[in-house]
Amino acid sequence: MVLMLLAACSLPRGAAISNEVLREQKSENPQIAVYPVTRALLPRFASWPYTGSGMRSEGWLRGSGRTGEPRIKPYDRVDLIIWDSEENSLIAPAGAKLVEMKNLRVSQTGHIFVPYLGEQRIADKTAEAARRQLESQLIDVVPSAQVQLSVVPGTGSAVSLVGGVNAPGTVALPDGGFTVLGLIAQGGGPQSTLRNPRVRLIRGGHTYATSLERLYDDPSLDTTLVGGDKVMLVADDRYFRALGASGKEQLVYFEKERISALDAMSLIGGLEDSRANPKGVLILRQYSPRAVRADGVKGPQNVRTVFTIDLTSADGLFSAEKFAIHPQDTVLVTESPVNSARTIFSLVGSAVGVGNQLSN
Repeated sequence: MVLMLLAACSLPRGAAISNEVLREQKSENPQIAVYPVTRALLPRFASWPYTGSGMRSEGWLRGSGRTGEPRIKPYDRVDLIIWDSEENSLIAPAGAKLVEMKNLRVSQTGHIFVPYLGEQRIADKTAEAARRQLESQLIDVVPSAQVQLSVVPGTGSAVSLVGGVNAPGTVALPDGGFTVLGLIAQGGGPQSTLRNPRVRLIRGGHTYATSLERLYDDPSLDTTLVGGDKVMLVADDRYFRALGASGKEQLVYFEKERISALDAMSLIGGLEDSRANPKGVLILRQYSPRAVRADGVKGPQNVRTVFTIDLTSADGLFSAEKFAIHPQDTVLVTESPVNSARTIFSLVGSAVGVGNQLSN
């Protein structure tokens, strides 16, 4: 029995014992930092950098409200109708009172060509301002001229809803206050198969991202769109790993914007009743070397950091609900050391039983 007790650490089991994982912290040059998840330390942890890929908000642009009437952009198309009541009009055919110039393309430099006026820059003006500009200059040539102007938005005045919705496509900006949520609604809403949909906005060569849930919760994040924006909805690809004496051992994807340690326990199917150590739930996380701080206050003391959770105490349970799981964390439910003892006693009992049978 003594020999078997000494060999208990090598008995077959499905998970590590807490002391085995945390033994490193007692070495002369520890390669891990260990912190208990308690009420007193929660504010400190919350101030440390968010780790893992798939940031919660990758520089998302806050909504800027209404931006006024749309402006004419390069590559827009312009239709002109010029009215002239003069008998001998310079611009209208004989017997006609108007001339139509349709589908005039705004050049890359923002100009259109109008007979008798030449190149006219109308980009960055509203349709009404451009109309007044042309009319005021035509009066020198045609005193009675009146101008009608309409704009068909081109690629510079439209936004693209790329995917993740029921009706993707290109949408002309209807006014100066068209927002991301308005565009998603026009596209028929998110596809039902998307897990915790995330919104990506591509503007000027930069990509911004946040969750659709955050846009619903905070109207100030509903960004006003500008011409050329591209918006798409994608499934949340953030995950954490579940290992050890838990109901699941697999990658677990985030189903909402924030996952707490207590949420994680539910997602992994809880603890194995016959194996798990409820005092030994470990969260393994790797920080950037730039986040490491010697004092352990403004950052962890080591790149490799382990957070310990005791689910048998009220403070541990309440604190676990406030402790955020980060993408690519490993949630390790360690095995109870009692299991090794049970295995030993079972083996001893079997051996005694065999000995009794032989003596009989």
